Amino acid sequence: MEDERRRDVGLFRYSLVREAADPGLSHAERGALVRSLAGVEHVTADGRRVRVGRSTLDGWIRAWRAGGFEALVPKARAAAPRTPAEILELAEALKREAPGRTAAQVAAVMAETAGAQSLAVAEVPSARTLQRHFARLGLHTRPDGSPPRAFGRFEASAPNELWTGDALHGPTVAGRKAYLLAFIDDFSRALVGHRWTAAEDTIRLEGALRAGLACRGVPRAILVDRGAAFVSAPLARACAVLGVRLIHASPRAAATKGKIERFFRTVRSQFLVELDARGGAGDLAELNALFGAWVEVVYHRRTHSQTKTTPLARFLSAAAPVLPSPEALHEAFLWSEWRRVTKTAQVALHGNAFEVDAALVGRKVELVFDPFDLTDIEVRFEGRAMGKAVAVRIGRHVHPKARPDAAPAPVPTGIDYLSLVAARREAELAGTPIDYAAMADADDTGPDDAEEDRP
Repeated sequence: MEDERRRDVGLFRYSLVREAADPGLSHAERGALVRSLAGVEHVTADGRRVRVGRSTLDGWIRAWRAGGFEALVPKARAAAPRTPAEILELAEALKREAPGRTAAQVAAVMAETAGAQSLAVAEVPSARTLQRHFARLGLHTRPDGSPPRAFGRFEASAPNELWTGDALHGPTVAGRKAYLLAFIDDFSRALVGHRWTAAEDTIRLEGALRAGLACRGVPRAILVDRGAAFVSAPLARACAVLGVRLIHASPRAAATKGKIERFFRTVRSQFLVELDARGGAGDLAELNALFGAWVEVVYHRRTHSQTKTTPLARFLSAAAPVLPSPEALHEAFLWSEWRRVTKTAQVALHGNAFEVDAALVGRKVELVFDPFDLTDIEVRFEGRAMGKAVAVRIGRHVHPKARPDAAPAPVPTGIDYLSLVAARREAELAGTPIDYAAMADADDTGPDDAEEDRP
């Protein structure tokens, strides 16, 4: 803690003199700058407001020129420790031996084994003393003594070099929770693909990615986490077909997705807060329309705090992106599964039966299909097209995982058909002096009844 405090003091001093110590300044320019620094208050690392005299600033400038940053750090106080070094070494060894031991537990162990360690019980330091000692050694936060892992600031060197994808849990829409599946370009921070959906699954993830590929081009790599939708075989196949490297972030390396996490905070603070203010969205179609407008009108045209330019301008600063052909995009988002051909030259796929070329009996073939149409199956063997599979039995038309979003509730038209019919009938009656239908109903008697009424 003492070392950190001294280094903070050194950083404060350096922040004051770094500009005045510039060798390119003339003597008069440096003097004017130092006088201006001495005439105002400055906030220290611990929040205090102080004034620094001109002579002190001159001394710090000379110290920095002579010894660099370390010369600005105050010297440690040379005070002899009250606790013998061998006792502190024993405490450190006990802590490293079992990192879960607290300072109080280490003190208890030392007191219990004082005789065996040739120590007097009075020489055992207090738990507070051991706690401060462990803090100086960094054992209070990292008991194993290993240095902390440093994360450098990474940024792609060009648009479409790296996309990062993730999901945001959003508001409730039409009685169901909504999810934002999004991909952001690492270089420009432009939102290249997005879609609000009712589930976080492969079908909807591919929908967001496919829209981004069609509009913004094909990236060299895509970074995602290890969620179920991101480790699916269809996504891996799509990336392989388009030549995109699919990277899965380590579960403990959340910092690698910092840019899209920061974007999600922007969505919450700037878009979702306004969505709540207007009373939400009626359905997913409305939510996607509102969000798309906000992205293109607000987010893409607002200067980013890190890049100092707008995401859209930075994305378009390089050459125009290469868009995939419709045929390549269609091929990339087909699904495939492997089956072995039976002795009757048939294969089964999710309850459906198909007949294939008899030459493939006993072979393992790839069945390529659109997940929304299981009746149209292409057969491939060792990468070669072997024609279409002929349907023998169709029990399912859509893949089990290709569940569409719930259909929106019908909007009432306000038309009451029966009331209109009744109103028309009343109008007819009002304009007709004799209600013949009513008379027919009243006189609706059979022939026998008529005979009985005669005298």
